[in-house]
Amino acid sequence: MSKRSLYLLLGLLAVFGLSFLPLGIAAPLLYALRLALIVAASQLALKPLHLPRRFFIVLGSLVVFLALGMAASWLLVMAQVALFLFLALVVVDAILLFHPKIKLKAARKLPKLFSLSDPNSIKLELDNQSPVALSLEIIDELPLQFQKRDFQLFHQLQKGEKDTLVYELKPLERGEYVFRNINIFLRSKLGLIERHIIVEQEQTIPVYPSIIQMRKYELLALARISIFPGVKKMRRLGNSYEFEQIRNYVKGDDFRSINWKATSRRNELMVNQYEDERSQQVFCVIDKGRSMKMPFEGLSLMDYAINSSLVILNIALQKHDKAGLMSFSDKIGSTVKAESGPKHLRTILEALYREKERNFEANYELLFQASRRFIRRRSLIFLYTNFESFSAMQRVLPILRRINHLHLLVVVFFENTEIQDYAKQEAYDTEMIYNWTIAQKFVEEKQRIVRELRQYGIQSILTRPEDLSINTVNKYLELKARGLI
Repeated sequence: MSKRSLYLLLGLLAVFGLSFLPLGIAAPLLYALRLALIVAASQLALKPLHLPRRFFIVLGSLVVFLALGMAASWLLVMAQVALFLFLALVVVDAILLFHPKIKLKAARKLPKLFSLSDPNSIKLELDNQSPVALSLEIIDELPLQFQKRDFQLFHQLQKGEKDTLVYELKPLERGEYVFRNINIFLRSKLGLIERHIIVEQEQTIPVYPSIIQMRKYELLALARISIFPGVKKMRRLGNSYEFEQIRNYVKGDDFRSINWKATSRRNELMVNQYEDERSQQVFCVIDKGRSMKMPFEGLSLMDYAINSSLVILNIALQKHDKAGLMSFSDKIGSTVKAESGPKHLRTILEALYREKERNFEANYELLFQASRRFIRRRSLIFLYTNFESFSAMQRVLPILRRINHLHLLVVVFFENTEIQDYAKQEAYDTEMIYNWTIAQKFVEEKQRIVRELRQYGIQSILTRPEDLSINTVNKYLELKARGLI
């Protein structure tokens, strides 16, 4: 026990002793000592001895009991006896908690990295090496990015028991997160005081684009097992020339793919099955200008685009295509050449991890010039951007048409969900009718953008932010099935 803790206990004993003196003599001394005890208790809050709420509730009740005892001598005696028992229990509780045999070990186990916008599990391993059961209040010092000021865990550990506590955190920003100390407050069954144990364990963990989401959609690389909700199977409208296998004919197969030699050997119709053409280039181009800073459920639109880019480029690699990346705003950002191979995904992941939004308008002329230099071969390009008005799209439409002439361009932009939800409400007065009309105008402009792009042969995806990945995967599988790349 520290010296300051001992001083606090001695002060409590002094209060107990002075309570037996005549009221006129003891009152000033009791008042001064109680003030000193309050100051000492506040200074001890971060020291090994900590006074919980129960301590002050019981002590306050005893003070009231002593005050009432001034009216009757027998009541005063009972109050003094109660105060004596209380102080005795505090001393016993302190001896129990600060005994050398009271040992508790704790450690925090973190994954190698966190996934952006996904629940990530953190484990706290606890080992009670004491001969008594302990009640624990655990305050883990979380990274500043979470802004959680009331994080607490409560747990009971029997003597000699080992246990693991698991809690989840959902990061909404990329970058490095720093976990600091683990604060544990031990209580015995009495619960009159607490022992504060600090486990110094500073750990830094990076938050990358959503690895969990990427793995969730990784199976979509094989169209035969695309069973996730929202995924559409697209009928192949043509054949590539990469042979995969010979299989039994099923209704709907193209008669031109019948293998007559295999049919004659097996005495049943057999067809050649072809797989998607490989080594095609797939690029994700991310607008990181001012329009992509709009927030939705804690994430910016750019973060949604980054998560979706990781998903679609991973699937492209699984399909044996070549995956590349480019970002732009008022200047060109990250550029990753279209390559394949298991190590290439790590290169893409690191590039996406470093991306930052910029407070400037996107320069599409610069994008076109950079794409001419950087993307030499016809490729499938997913352009993640955001158009809030038809006029904003019209300004860049000539450049989009030039890019689409050289490549297969898919413009991915976002619905304004708040305006869309507002437009579905009923209007009850003149002001609401006015606002509802404006909301309907914005919703219609988004659809008008889709129609205008389609008129010039430009593929587009208009989606809610939470549906971005699944809609992008569907479009990729559709274009692969139709042989448009």
